[in-house]
Amino acid sequence: MNRFNHGDQGGDPAREKAHATGVSAHDVDATQVERDIAHLAALGEWDPNMDNEKLKVIEETIADHDIEAELALEHELEENSPYPEVVAAVSNVDDPSLPANTVRAWILGMTFVTIGSGLNMLFSLRQPTISLGSIVAQLCAYPVGMFMAKALPTRKFSFFGIPWTFNPGPFNKKEHTLITIMANVSFAGGAAYSTYTVEAMRGFYKIDWGFGFAIMFTLVTQMLGLGLAGLFRRFLVEPPAMIWPAILPNCALFNTLHDVEDNDPTQTNGWVVPRFRFFLIVLGAGFIWYWFPGYLFQALSVFAWVTWIKPNNVLVNQLFGGFTGLSLAPPFTVFTLDWTMIASYTGSPLMSPWHAIANCMIGVVVFTWIVTGAIHYSGNWYSDYLPLSDSLSYDNTAGPYKVANILTPQYTLDLQKYKEYSPIYLSTTFALQYGLSFATIIAVVVHTALYHGKDIWTRFRTARTEPRDIHGRLMMAYKGVPQWWFMAMFAVMIGLGFASVLAWDTKLPWWGFVLAVFISAAWMVPIGMIMAITNVAIGLNVFTEYIISYILPGRPIAMMAFKTLGYITMSQGLTYAMDLKMGYYMKVPPRTLFWGQLVASAWSCFVQVGVLQWAFANIPDICTRTQASKFTCPNGRVFFNASVIWGVIGPQRMFATDGTSVYGVLQWFWLVGFLMPLAFYFLAKRFPRSPLKYLNAPVILGGTGNIPPAVPMNYLMWGLVGYIFNKHIRSRYRGWWLRYNYILSAALDAGLALATILIFFTITMTKTPAPKWWGNNVVESTMDNQGTAVRKVLEKGQIFGPPPGSW
Repeated sequence: MNRFNHGDQGGDPAREKAHATGVSAHDVDATQVERDIAHLAALGEWDPNMDNEKLKVIEETIADHDIEAELALEHELEENSPYPEVVAAVSNVDDPSLPANTVRAWILGMTFVTIGSGLNMLFSLRQPTISLGSIVAQLCAYPVGMFMAKALPTRKFSFFGIPWTFNPGPFNKKEHTLITIMANVSFAGGAAYSTYTVEAMRGFYKIDWGFGFAIMFTLVTQMLGLGLAGLFRRFLVEPPAMIWPAILPNCALFNTLHDVEDNDPTQTNGWVVPRFRFFLIVLGAGFIWYWFPGYLFQALSVFAWVTWIKPNNVLVNQLFGGFTGLSLAPPFTVFTLDWTMIASYTGSPLMSPWHAIANCMIGVVVFTWIVTGAIHYSGNWYSDYLPLSDSLSYDNTAGPYKVANILTPQYTLDLQKYKEYSPIYLSTTFALQYGLSFATIIAVVVHTALYHGKDIWTRFRTARTEPRDIHGRLMMAYKGVPQWWFMAMFAVMIGLGFASVLAWDTKLPWWGFVLAVFISAAWMVPIGMIMAITNVAIGLNVFTEYIISYILPGRPIAMMAFKTLGYITMSQGLTYAMDLKMGYYMKVPPRTLFWGQLVASAWSCFVQVGVLQWAFANIPDICTRTQASKFTCPNGRVFFNASVIWGVIGPQRMFATDGTSVYGVLQWFWLVGFLMPLAFYFLAKRFPRSPLKYLNAPVILGGTGNIPPAVPMNYLMWGLVGYIFNKHIRSRYRGWWLRYNYILSAALDAGLALATILIFFTITMTKTPAPKWWGNNVVESTMDNQGTAVRKVLEKGQIFGPPPGSW
């Protein structure tokens, strides 16, 4: 991908190059412009009939031929990334003398790993949950590191001839990066995914296989991904096009905190605020503001004023609701002033490229507004009796599905009880998401083959000889990690994996374990490339559930084990790859980074499993809905329900195409996922200068995968903010965007995280109620908020759906 067909398009080459480097378009000399025109012409992207203003720029540039400007620009382009997003956040210089592998960094890193992973595990057992992210570790490590640099002794010691000291000098950004990455790989996203399987087994199936199984299974599922990340780094880390937008705010914050010259006040679109001061101002403002939507004035979180006028009108609440509705016509009828609602489901909109945001918006409009609306209001899938959008499952009385009604004492399906009870029914958006998940998996494969197939094959053949960008050249100063290190660790984890699934009665055969690992490895590169370019994450959870439930029906424990191995291995691997890229951008020596990721990940497994075992031994009535301190195991409960739906009932009943299943039509989405990327690819070939070339089928199909529990409002407000900053401001105020955009994103996330933690400990844990006034009460009175916006309400004893026993 060249620098003119990434991100915003449509400008002339001189101006695009100027935007990427901060040089005035009039300083770009004719020789370079002619080269760019020839380059674009070869790609079919040059339009000789462009408007007069653009032609005038080029003509004036040619007339003002300036060899010095050409040489300066050539040097700038060679010595920086070809992507403005990276230029804005990542420094293109390095000081190899800065130490990263210091005692100080390891002490801080392991401290944050221990505290963060332990707290995340404990909080994950409670409803509502709270998760400490890497931004918290990044912020907290800075003042502690600065204090240690001032307070610790500088005396040097020797250990078997290796010199070391507690205080090697000023706390630097490479140490800071290592600490943050150690924290991120150990507790990114909350507790380890495997612990949800253990929760479901102990809390709901009443199966306890002890510490040995829990630690071995957790080590395998967390660390197989590190091996995959290392094996596939030539595809996901080293290529310049794999920019990984999610880590750019972290990189910008590192540079802002540590680079003095970066904080000098300089004129940028009229702004002269140093970036560090800007960060502190936004962080403080965000921290103070969140107390309003988060506690004092909760209506600001979901400002669905139309539903307040008609709180008991079903249609109004379904169409304009911001909790369980379609959220039509935002921001005029429904909006949010809560950064949580904007960034919680999709990440900060300031990180995602505009083309990715636009594809997600297409998915919202087409599938959530049009398709969902058409299905729901046609009465299909018995939608008259069900909510439009929520993540619960229902029986034919429109009540919660009672899985205990269909189980044998051995937790397998009792077919007679199932026929006497009810099929499972889902809200319209929830059911549709299964179809979209089917389509997304196929679309990822087809899209990757069409758009990246040649590139992947080329990298297989030329991995050792292909040219590097500036960051790759700077990393050549450090010893790389031999591939056999990753392969050896991967082999050890494979051995532990066989032991964990075979030594205990998981009902998962050896070939099932192999298939799960193969699925993770096969999808790692295509899904990773999409995430690295667009910042849209696509999961394999539904796909793995679907596969194993057909292959091994009626085995819920095997289903949970297979899902965890087949899904989280890839997901964790992408987290490792993203952090490898962060280390790549911040020039952390690769071997130091390898050991940091390895040790932090392994230690966090022991910490989390230890906390989990302690919780089950010491918290009375844990995982019950009546637990006094709300340690109800929400994640384990979801896992348990999914194991029953998929592992007990199975997709052969939920998605049967013989007419016995309500949702059999969703099987057609496999075909949709195959055809959509083909159609987009040939349209882009037929109309190479049109915006059609930016259509991305996997992102359109899978970008809205968090609906439900998210609603269209979350995505549409995310898209609006993304348009303002990553389209409008990026195009018109490039200097401001380059200097402040990612710092703004990091500051908003940090302010929210700190306010959330403080509110949780001071308000939620002490059971202090929010103030009782209109700004808090008005939201609670709507059917949208209560989840009761259903068009047909059954009387007691009535049922809907097919006659009993016919399913």
